[in-house]
Amino acid sequence: MSETGAGTETGARPVGGAAAPSLLPAPGPEPEGLLPPGATPGTASGEAPRLGSFLARAAAATAVLTVLGAVLGLVRDQAVARYFGASDASDAFLIAWTVPEMAATLLIEDGMALLLVPAFSLALTRRAAAGEAAGSDPVRDLVATTLPRLFLLLAGGAALLIAGAPWVVGVLAPGLADPRLAVDCTRLTSVTVLTFGITGYFSAALRAHRSFLPPAGVYVAYNLGIIGMTLALHAVWGVRAAAAGVAVGSVLMILTQLPVFLRLVPLARPQMPRCGRPVRRAARTAPPLGFALLAPVVLFVVSRQSQVLVERFLASTLPAGAISHLNYAQKVAQLPMVLSLMICTVTFPVVAQAMAAGHREKARLRVERDLGLAGTVVLLGTAVVLGYAPQIIEVLFQRGAFDAADTASTAQVMRVYALGLLGHCLVGALSRPFFSSGRPTWFPAFAMGTGLLVTTGAGYALTYRFGVDGIATANAIGISTTALLLLMGLGTRVVPIRTRAVALSLGRLTGASLAAGAAGWACAPLVPDPVLSLAAGCLLVPSAFFLTGLALRSPEVVSLLALTRRRFLDGR
Repeated sequence: MSETGAGTETGARPVGGAAAPSLLPAPGPEPEGLLPPGATPGTASGEAPRLGSFLARAAAATAVLTVLGAVLGLVRDQAVARYFGASDASDAFLIAWTVPEMAATLLIEDGMALLLVPAFSLALTRRAAAGEAAGSDPVRDLVATTLPRLFLLLAGGAALLIAGAPWVVGVLAPGLADPRLAVDCTRLTSVTVLTFGITGYFSAALRAHRSFLPPAGVYVAYNLGIIGMTLALHAVWGVRAAAAGVAVGSVLMILTQLPVFLRLVPLARPQMPRCGRPVRRAARTAPPLGFALLAPVVLFVVSRQSQVLVERFLASTLPAGAISHLNYAQKVAQLPMVLSLMICTVTFPVVAQAMAAGHREKARLRVERDLGLAGTVVLLGTAVVLGYAPQIIEVLFQRGAFDAADTASTAQVMRVYALGLLGHCLVGALSRPFFSSGRPTWFPAFAMGTGLLVTTGAGYALTYRFGVDGIATANAIGISTTALLLLMGLGTRVVPIRTRAVALSLGRLTGASLAAGAAGWACAPLVPDPVLSLAAGCLLVPSAFFLTGLALRSPEVVSLLALTRRRFLDGR
């Protein structure tokens, strides 16, 4: 969507006195074009299944696979921590890990999805409007014009990274005493530039077709590959086994989606008239994917992932193990954010198709509900992290080479990271609507670049005095700055959300999170055993969160409890 005047086309409601968005489903039928796959309005059976029910089932199934992938990710990190601790070897692997981290954000989680989900959604909308005319399928034309070029581009990028691994390590971590191990690991992980790109392409196409299970399962396959290679070969290859596992796991990600992709997405070209040329036909029917659309997405994603690059650059000047402490703390602390964003991942194709069909009010309602629900999930997780960070790290990692001192350092950093979790969640949730229209917009890149500058400046100011805690603080300040800019800009540029109402709602949830986190922090030491203490916290913190939310009259908490009570009574 063009940034100029985009928010005035549908007459946005004034924010003054607006009620905060609610989690309860909106009454009324879904507009045409937003129904589940295979459903058509006015069928012989009466009416199509509600989109809300379809999305709920898709979100539930995605949640199961997301949680499974996250659990396996923890097992992966536990294996690395057990065999290599917080040492030069683990730091070398984590430097190499920067490549798949950047590639995952650019090619799977954000960049490819933000670019291709709207493109495939528009192609599907054009197909539905035009019917199955012989020789004219916008989806097939889009694949024919983009997939071969993408493969060649990514293969070249992977080859350049493999050849330039020493230079990459020198830029990422100039403070390493002996970079050779990091160079070897980086060469092994560089293959993910190709494999993650194909994985992201398949994921975007399948999500646009409302097929969510294979994309949600890719990280299960990925982590299984890393775990298997680490367990099997750590005694022979050392930490290089984990880096080889990254390459193996990335290939498994492609194989997880390939059968469904081949079934849903047409690849074969139709029989063309003699005077026709497939390339020209594809250019006429496929949605445009030029530099003007690609550049803002890439710049936004690269700026976002550069937060990690800044952290590791600064941490490389600290004593050995600092990068590992940051990594373990960040991976665990961001689990609530990952779970909250699965909601937006499932609904992003809905928002994109709503924008393509001109249903802007529907897009607004969907975005507001997503922000409320995602905020509830991430702030509840934030409260748990604030209250029980030492117990979480001890239960997950304190064994083998990972000792009590590592637990204390990692837990402290994790609590600081938790202060920025809402910002990370909002950046992920708010960036999707900006790109949902499939038109160029530079505002997300501007907001992310501003946040990156804040992170860099704060990092340089705080690292010398506070070490890894200063780096984590800078991350929280920078990402929160970006989230605030995106929240303020979305309502006037793309989707006319009620910014004041959303901010008020999130403020009440934040108050509930801080109160619940403080209760957990005070009560956690009362139970000496970390497992029992954490189990008690899983009851205490949610109870305190929801009770405080009720006291603060949070619409999300009130709606969620009312919905739960109603379904309980219906089931009884």
